[in-house]
Amino acid sequence: MSDDAYGATVAKRRLSRRLTEFRIKAGYTANHVCEILNWGRGKVGRFEANQWKRPEMSDIRDLIRIYRVAGADRAEIEDLAVRSRVRPWWREYGEVFGNEFPGYENDAASIRVYMPLLLPGLLQTPAYMEAQLKTGPRSSAWRRKAADARLRRQEILARTDGSAPRLSVVITEASLLYRWGGREDRRGQIEHLVAMSRRPDVDLRIQRFDDGPPAGIYSMVNIFGFPDDDEPPLVFVKTDYCVDEVSKPESARGYIESFERASDAAVEPADTTLYLEKLARRMG
Repeated sequence: MSDDAYGATVAKRRLSRRLTEFRIKAGYTANHVCEILNWGRGKVGRFEANQWKRPEMSDIRDLIRIYRVAGADRAEIEDLAVRSRVRPWWREYGEVFGNEFPGYENDAASIRVYMPLLLPGLLQTPAYMEAQLKTGPRSSAWRRKAADARLRRQEILARTDGSAPRLSVVITEASLLYRWGGREDRRGQIEHLVAMSRRPDVDLRIQRFDDGPPAGIYSMVNIFGFPDDDEPPLVFVKTDYCVDEVSKPESARGYIESFERASDAAVEPADTTLYLEKLARRMG
């Protein structure tokens, strides 16, 4: 399965960073560039903070001219701008996503997820989604939209063109033992986890009650790594109300190190699969 929007979000992020580098190299302040181009104050700052949805090619060419970008650098900027302008599917779900989270997830080469009380959206069955979403205050229309969006997100795991991400997940025993839906629904979710855990591109580990308190991390965290080595990883922390991007590099490193500790303390993947198989049989 391919995705026409694959790479668009990371391209936009890289475009923002490269434009900042060229402006600094040219010796301009962001406000000075706005004055030269007769733009509203703050427009360049928004570009450089990646606070834009779809860059206009005319704006990009104006900046290239002002910064005197030429040759391979100019070709790179223009290519990034073209890729950034692709309209992705998640733009249809503005009421579900409040930021670029699904875009970075879509573009990631590796995804690391820690979920202390729930199962991650990428591994949820439709029955689990419905039961979990019903616990919130949202309308039934919003819940249907959110469930549809999660199923769309899961399509990245079915890619066959080499762009499917490597998925590493740490869950807790608590997330499996809550009573929700019917017994058959719960067994179906656990059997789905068993199937996913057997995939070579999935590393699924569980933290058990018998092993003591969770080690390393307590928040719901998603960590995205990208194909290009010079593209910094990105961390998103989820709360009850939103998914926030962790922008400071030192904070992102802290979450990455905490995830590694949690992963090391959890049950190994093969033993996690055995645990899940036994749990599914007990529900049979």
